[in-house]
Amino acid sequence: MTAIETISREGRLRPRVAVVSALAGLLLFASAAIQAAGPQPKVNEVTVQLLVTNKRATLEVIGALVSAIGVIGVAVTLVFLFGAARARRPELTPAARITAIVGAVLAAVGGIAYGIVITIKAHDFATQGAQTYPQANHLLSTPGVAVLQYAGLLGSLLLAIAFVLISLNAMRVGLLTKFIGYLGIAAAAASLLLIGSAPALLIEVFWLLAVAYLLSGRWPNGDPPAWRTGKAEPWPSGAELREQRQRQAGGRARGPAKPATEPAREPVAAATSATRATTPKRKRKRRK
Repeated sequence: MTAIETISREGRLRPRVAVVSALAGLLLFASAAIQAAGPQPKVNEVTVQLLVTNKRATLEVIGALVSAIGVIGVAVTLVFLFGAARARRPELTPAARITAIVGAVLAAVGGIAYGIVITIKAHDFATQGAQTYPQANHLLSTPGVAVLQYAGLLGSLLLAIAFVLISLNAMRVGLLTKFIGYLGIAAAAASLLLIGSAPALLIEVFWLLAVAYLLSGRWPNGDPPAWRTGKAEPWPSGAELREQRQRQAGGRARGPAKPATEPAREPVAAATSATRATTPKRKRKRRK
């Protein structure tokens, strides 16, 4: 595919992916708000958590569904950025794209399935038996619950790896600014180190909204050059920027070259003639 064909294809897809990216960020934020709404357990005890989950069963399922749609939107954004980066660097392997797709599917399907299963378990605990700790532990220790939990964690891990790889490669070819590229890496690190925390979610949401704004063509400094040329346009390194600033500063310090002025020559001839004119002539002796 030529550079012109790449630019034309991306021009058609960019507005749609911008909408998907923005919706993904808003849906992830909405999912966190839904999870925080309604009754919450006051203590970290499994029996209390099951009883509270039974009261907020609808919120749990809706929150999981909204989060799953947002995760799919994240995968769509990452896959588009990877395709654009690979068009400019064909040597990139499709591993990052596969990682993003598999991670998103595992996280989305695992999240929805876990939300449904845990609400069913909570309903059984609240309506059957003596509601004791052994009963709660038995309900949550089934293989199905463990598999869904690990599937969700594995999906989040793969999605974080795809975040790092795709953000880094898109930044290297000049599709993403350094700010957005490093922000994507930070979002991946935060999602792994601060799983389920508000700061990690906010970083990821901000990255999605920033990418949506860039893809919409409204970035303050205009599109990065790689979007306009269809080729890799790497950002200058720190050393290159320092050298450029030094050259500019040196050029301003030297200023325009001035022609060297030659020292004025002494009027030798005039001085010689003046000396001869003022010197008295010697009288020659006449020979007898």
